[in-house]
Amino acid sequence: MGSDTPILVTGAHRSGTTWVGRMLAAERGTAYISEPLNVWHRKGVYRSPVDHWYTYITEENEARYLPGFDDLLRFRYHLWREIPSLRSGRDFLRMVRDYVNFVNGRLRRLRPLIKDPFAVFSAGWFARRLNCRVVITVRHPAGFASSLKRLGWPFDFKDLLDQPLLMRDHLEPDRAQMESIQSEDLIGQASLLWRMIYRVVHTFQTLEPAPLIVRHEDLSRDPLAEYRKLYESIGLIFDKHVGEIILNSSSSENPGELSKRKVHSVKLDSRAGLDNWKRRLDLEEIRRIRKVTEEVSGLYYSNEDWS
Repeated sequence: MGSDTPILVTGAHRSGTTWVGRMLAAERGTAYISEPLNVWHRKGVYRSPVDHWYTYITEENEARYLPGFDDLLRFRYHLWREIPSLRSGRDFLRMVRDYVNFVNGRLRRLRPLIKDPFAVFSAGWFARRLNCRVVITVRHPAGFASSLKRLGWPFDFKDLLDQPLLMRDHLEPDRAQMESIQSEDLIGQASLLWRMIYRVVHTFQTLEPAPLIVRHEDLSRDPLAEYRKLYESIGLIFDKHVGEIILNSSSSENPGELSKRKVHSVKLDSRAGLDNWKRRLDLEEIRRIRKVTEEVSGLYYSNEDWS
């Protein structure tokens, strides 16, 4: 693994991908690129169209996506594609930020670091086709479900059902449940989505090299030690500068819970947030989440992690 090997940080949304991506990007030799597979992605950053949340890319459909990723990994910013999408001063400032980031990445030959939860089903393709070193975050299923419940974020499984290759390769056994789940059932949606994502993630252990799977809870309990190990595993330099950024992001002086207006902030009292799900969810909701996810959750969490 060379210093120019791209890094992909992925996992379910609300599983800590932003925090992990930002903390890895604290290394000065990296350039952080956010969510090219978000359906609302910036066309200057990634020029290929994205129609579904959790888009599945494989060798059979890569012709639609590969040219855009070739440009992205070479830090080719598409200014003339971005300009028509500008609607506000904030959009303009974001464009300037991204443009400078790409120019800096290209001139300094930085290591691309893509943070994208919506790439999780495609992680195998990123590893095989783009030679990415893949880091996958996993968060306790009750923590994941409680976060979506708190934010009021539903998930429309039509985005998965409308992808024939994804259904064929991974999700056909779940078709009936996806088709029957109620639109207002946030706990059921979160539980089913978590189970499907991390069942597929488990199959990626056959990749060479296998993805690095990091638990959000382990990083939260001991950020310095766990991030140091992660840095070493993917060939990044953990220095004083990096340590200070990690400590600042996870300090006990930070809030124990983020404001709903700052859901993507990475400044949180990481230890205080570990048990938030125990007060957000009632016992029946916890039992239901465990029942739906138990065939997969045992691969990542023990009985003690539910108490």
